[in-house]
Amino acid sequence: MSRIKRFFRTYKPFTRAGMQEMIAYRANFICHLIGEIMAAFIMYFVWKAVFLSSDSETFMGFTMEDMVVYIFITFLTGYMTYSDGAFAVGEEIIDGSIAMRMIKPCSFEMCFLFQELGSRLISISMIFVPMVAGVEIYRYAVCGEVRFQIGYFLLYIVSLLLAYMISFYFNVCYGFMAFFFKNLWGTTLIKETLVSFLSGAIIPLAFMPSGLAAVLNILPFASLSYTPVMIYMGMYSTSQILWSFGLQIFWVIVMYGVTKLIWHSAVRHLSVQGG
Repeated sequence: MSRIKRFFRTYKPFTRAGMQEMIAYRANFICHLIGEIMAAFIMYFVWKAVFLSSDSETFMGFTMEDMVVYIFITFLTGYMTYSDGAFAVGEEIIDGSIAMRMIKPCSFEMCFLFQELGSRLISISMIFVPMVAGVEIYRYAVCGEVRFQIGYFLLYIVSLLLAYMISFYFNVCYGFMAFFFKNLWGTTLIKETLVSFLSGAIIPLAFMPSGLAAVLNILPFASLSYTPVMIYMGMYSTSQILWSFGLQIFWVIVMYGVTKLIWHSAVRHLSVQGG
């Protein structure tokens, strides 16, 4: 118990720092949020046009109501699981400040993790609750009944937490590439586009050919967005949910292990470019 208390006492200041950073740079936070919301509405109008041009009320098993919920819960999931680890680690490697972190008596990635958790606490109060409420009000207005199910919602929260851990370690691993390539700005744009596509954030994986969808469902990217959203919508059976949780836990362990391996190899290539 004392070790747990010591652990949280060590990293608690980083959580506070994350919250303060979010508040200090609130204009950046608001502008980024507006941009993401606009992107979600663009997807809404695109899919609305698709359904209007279709002769059927359903498209690939989705109704327009399902698609609206999918779009906005996908936006919410992506926003809550987004990790800035790749950019933050890359910048510290470039400007040399990573050297100061390396001499501190604490875990390198844990510092980033708890700092991001601080910013997520702000996001939960400002984005998560209003977005879920808005989606459920929309479902009630369309269906005339409450569609919210607390059981699926709690399972969604568990899946969301696992998705964030996968995203965090994946982005930290990617950030470590700056040890070798020095600058990740261009490749980060490509990475984010590919992850959005492979995770089902742009097109639901159910709309893809069965063989391709089966492969993508096993890869870690589906666990970032598609899996939590399908659980929220109640489109997964009990066995599918258990399988998805097992797969997410597997990828958390794999990403954590890869992070440690790359870290031990990457520090040997440290070359500070900044002052």
